[in-house]
Amino acid sequence: MAPTIATTLSFCAQSKPAGGEISGVPESEMLRKRNEELEDELKKSVEREEKMKEELEKTRRRVKVAEEAEERLCFQLGELEAEAVDEARAYRARVVNLMEQLSAVQKLLLSASK
Repeated sequence: MAPTIATTLSFCAQSKPAGGEISGVPESEMLRKRNEELEDELKKSVEREEKMKEELEKTRRRVKVAEEAEERLCFQLGELEAEAVDEARAYRARVVNLMEQLSAVQKLLLSASK
């Protein structure tokens, strides 16, 4: 936007003939047209800003949903890990118990075969 303003200002700053006209166009007409152009640019800029605000808000909502989902997943993962540890402990206890039974049976067989 700034280069357009600078170009117009430099154009308006050129030497003007008597009567306030440049190239046969009254200065007031040029200023009115430039004012309309600036108003259009401002309107477009405000519209872009509103769209960007809406997009930012949508992104914030998506991020919040993603964060909540991440928290739920982490909670579920923690529960699964705790359950897996409990099952591993129970499995190990069962294996140790079976090994003790097997050892006792082997001792009994050895003592019976002597």
